[in-house]
Amino acid sequence: MTIYISGHSFNYEMENVARMFTGDVVVKNGRPEPDEQGDYAFLYKNDNCEACALGCVVCWKGMSAEKAQAVSPKATDKENELALAVLFYDAMCTLTGIRPPWGVITGIRPAKFAGKMLLEAQPQEVEARLVEKYRVSPNKARLCVMTAQKSAQIASLNTEKSYSLYVSIPFCPTRCSYCSFVSKSVERDRQLVEPYLDKLIEELACSGKIAEELGLKLETVYIGGGTPTVLSAPQLERLCEAVAKYFPLDSAREFSVEAGRPDTIDEDKLRVLRDAGVSRLSINPQTANPRVLDAIGRRHSAQDIEHSYALARRLGFDNINADLIAGLPLDDLSSFAHSLDWILGMRPENITVHALTLKRASNLTEEKQSGGADAAAMVDHAFERLTQQGYAPYYMYKQKGTVDSLENTGYALPGRDCLYNVYIMDELHTIIACGAGAVTKLKNQKTGLIKRIFNYKYPKEYIEGFEEILARRKGIAEFYHEV
Repeated sequence: MTIYISGHSFNYEMENVARMFTGDVVVKNGRPEPDEQGDYAFLYKNDNCEACALGCVVCWKGMSAEKAQAVSPKATDKENELALAVLFYDAMCTLTGIRPPWGVITGIRPAKFAGKMLLEAQPQEVEARLVEKYRVSPNKARLCVMTAQKSAQIASLNTEKSYSLYVSIPFCPTRCSYCSFVSKSVERDRQLVEPYLDKLIEELACSGKIAEELGLKLETVYIGGGTPTVLSAPQLERLCEAVAKYFPLDSAREFSVEAGRPDTIDEDKLRVLRDAGVSRLSINPQTANPRVLDAIGRRHSAQDIEHSYALARRLGFDNINADLIAGLPLDDLSSFAHSLDWILGMRPENITVHALTLKRASNLTEEKQSGGADAAAMVDHAFERLTQQGYAPYYMYKQKGTVDSLENTGYALPGRDCLYNVYIMDELHTIIACGAGAVTKLKNQKTGLIKRIFNYKYPKEYIEGFEEILARRKGIAEFYHEV
């Protein structure tokens, strides 16, 4: 679809609305030609001294729709942008028969958006405003407000000096077909693991010293990837000892590790993590359907998940997360519902429901495979089933390329929310991130200013460019000295 823009500069938001309905979008300034062919939208703003009009003319698959609205000349750009987005959204809904559930909210943090409204209005009023003004479906409006309320409770724990630590282990046993994370197959790149750990521990030492000198307060630690448990037990022990040596774990409220794949979990590794003080573990099945597991390149069964889960419980882990993905190839609503009930039977404290996201770097995208047809129904079913079972949504985010413009949501039993997920998603405080592909996010609590420090993406680049990595660490202290 070609989008023609005239009289305003709302290009980015109009493109985002269009992408909910169609993949390929080109934005141009000006008007379409009188004999314009193909799918296009003309989105305009006309001004004069007495009145202002917004409107759109949309042609789609041989059909057309026009919508216009008079607005006050005193309306702000933000108000006009929203009004034009709604006109465009309504026209596209009419022509396509599709109604994306998040309406014109295209940002990645809808709950953060709702949280601001909750400061001035009651939950029911916010839900109604989301539905009427932003075209959000009633179900998503309810989810959004519930998540915002829970996130606000967690945000109250935050202080001006709070920060969290993220540690990246960018290796996996194999690459899942849906994955777009920066990770390497350990089968192919095993020789990089030890030198990578050497540099990572050096970066942890440098970062811990800076945080200590600045008087920052460690809130949470999250070791992610990749699949951290692809490391051997001695390697995991070495990493955890480094974290404990350079960061004050005694003050941390939470220590999470992604154990993700059951084919990387054994008793020795779990003992290492338990003895290191890890308080939250992720063991992620994604699905219980063997055909779907095979289609996405997973080398484990549902029984392997059950075994890993039982082992973790026996060793004393009392806060476990399980991930499910809605929309995977060969999956359907019945199969997804079975997987969810199977997970509920194990009663993990956290269940995270992801909508399949097709990123450019994933094998699914490269192979031009599509996700399951029932992703929206799967996500809705998960919301109803989990809330009935005592789980509440506590964090949520959206990504570009997600099927049906859906969301990823973390659910938890009372008091078992993952604090780190809320801290990073709502950008509540500084995240010091170490390792390949890690992005340190510095937050000025007074002004809201955020600054990012990027590490090299891939393990080989990270190792070879490590002197530059250390040099960039100086930016952490410089940021706080400027506050």
